[in-house]
Amino acid sequence: MTVPHDAQTISGRITRMNLLVSGSVLILAVLAFFSYDMLSFRQSLINNLRAEAQIIGANSVSALTFDDPASAASTLQGLDRSPDVISAVLTTDNGSIFANYGPPDDAILSGKHVLGKEETEHHWLNGRRLLLAHRIMFEGSSVGVVYISATLNEIGQRARHYLLIAGLILLLCMLAALLISSLSRKLVAQPIASLAETARSISREHDYSVRAQESTDSVEMSLLTEAFNEMLQQIQLTESALRKSRDELEQRVEERTAELLAANRELEAFSYTVAHDLRGPLDSITGLAYLLAGASSQLDPNSREMVQRLQDSTKNMSLLIDDLLNFARASVTPVKHDDVNLTGIALRIAGELRSLEPTRRVDFVIADLPHVDADAGLMRIVMDNLLRNAWKYTSHHTKACIEFGAKLTSGRMVYFVRDDGAGFDPGLAGEIFQPFHRLHSKSEFPGTGIGLATVQRILARHGGEIWAEGAVEKGATFYFTLPTGN
Repeated sequence: MTVPHDAQTISGRITRMNLLVSGSVLILAVLAFFSYDMLSFRQSLINNLRAEAQIIGANSVSALTFDDPASAASTLQGLDRSPDVISAVLTTDNGSIFANYGPPDDAILSGKHVLGKEETEHHWLNGRRLLLAHRIMFEGSSVGVVYISATLNEIGQRARHYLLIAGLILLLCMLAALLISSLSRKLVAQPIASLAETARSISREHDYSVRAQESTDSVEMSLLTEAFNEMLQQIQLTESALRKSRDELEQRVEERTAELLAANRELEAFSYTVAHDLRGPLDSITGLAYLLAGASSQLDPNSREMVQRLQDSTKNMSLLIDDLLNFARASVTPVKHDDVNLTGIALRIAGELRSLEPTRRVDFVIADLPHVDADAGLMRIVMDNLLRNAWKYTSHHTKACIEFGAKLTSGRMVYFVRDDGAGFDPGLAGEIFQPFHRLHSKSEFPGTGIGLATVQRILARHGGEIWAEGAVEKGATFYFTLPTGN
C-alpha cells in the first residue's frame, strides 16, 4: 500500500491549519497590539508636549510682554526633565525667534512648519521627529508661539521587541506543527464524527481547555486525536500569551499615567511655593504704599497718583496670589468628607457681597437644598468663585438677579448658579475654564482668570464636573455635579 504524501494526510492538513491559524492570529494580534501601543505612545507624547507648551506659554507671557529673552530662555530650560524633547523655540507673534532651547531645528528655523494665524495649536510628524506648535494667548490676543521638537526613537525599539516576540512564538508554533506532522504519517480511514463534534463544540463555546477523547480503535485515529489536542493547547498558550501582553500594556499605561500625575503634582507644588513666597515682599510693598498714602498731603499730584497706582497694583497682585494659592491648593490638599450646607454657604457669601456694595440692586434667590458630603473648605472656594463671578458680571446692570438652586436630571442632582448679567459667546464656552483665559477685558470686568479653573479642578477631585451655558447680555448659568452619594 502506497503511503500518501504528507501534504495529503489529515495530520499534514492539521499541521498546516494549526500553523496558519496560530500564526495568523498571532501576527494579527501582534500587529494590533503594536499599532495600539504606537498610537498610544504617539498620542501620549503629543499630550505631554501639549502640556509642556501650555505651561511654557503661561510662564512666558510676562517675558514676551516685557521683552525679556533671558527669562524666556530660563523657562524653556525646564524642558530638561523631558527626555524625548530635542529642542524648542519661542517666537514673537510676528514670527521672529525670541528664545530657544537645545540644538536648532531646521524645520522651525527654515519656516517649513509655521503655525497659521487662525490656529491655536498644530503638530507635524516628520519621520522620527514630532513638532508641536502652541499659540500663547494673553487677554484674548496672541503674544507669541512656542515650538517643541521631540524624537520618536522609542517606537523603533518597541517594533524590534514586538518582532522578536512574534518570531520566537512563530518558531515554537512551527516546531510544534512539525512534531505533529511526524506523528501523523498515514491517512486515517476511520470516521471522525466524534472528533468533528468536539471541534464544533470548541468552536461554539470558545473553550480551549476541552480535549478530544483518544480513540483505541486504530493508531492513525489516536495520532490524529493527539495532534488535535496539541493544537488546542497551542491556541490556549497563544491566548494566554496575548492576555499577558495586554496586561503588560495596561500596566505600562498605568505607569505612564502615574508618572504624568507625579509631574503635575510637582508643578502644582512649585506654583504653590512661588505664590506663597511672593506674599512676604508684597506685604512689605503694601505697607510702604500705605505709609506713603498717609503722607499724601505732603506730596504733589503726580506723586499721589503714583502712590494710588502702587496701591491698586499691590491689591491686584494680592488677588492674583490668593487665586494662585487656591488653584494649587485645589490640587494638592487632601479631600475631606464633611457635612456641607451649600445653602448656608451661599447665604453667607451673598451677605458679604451686599455689605461690600450696599447700593447695588441685586436679588438673591437661594434654594434650601439638602446637605452634601464634600470638603467644606474646597466647596466654600467653589461657591465663592461662582457667586462672586455672577456678582461681577451683573455689575453693569442697574438691577440684577442671582440664583442658586438644583434640579434632578437623568437621575442625578445638578446644582446651578444663574445670573442675568453680561453673559458670554456660547461658541467660547469650552474656553471659560482654562487658567488665565478671559472672555472679557480687564477694563470691562477685573479679575485674574484663575477662579473658574480652580472650581473645575476642585469638582474634578470630588468626582464631579462643571459646564456653562449663556449668551451675550442674556446672562450665564454654571452647572455642576457631585458624585452619587455626595
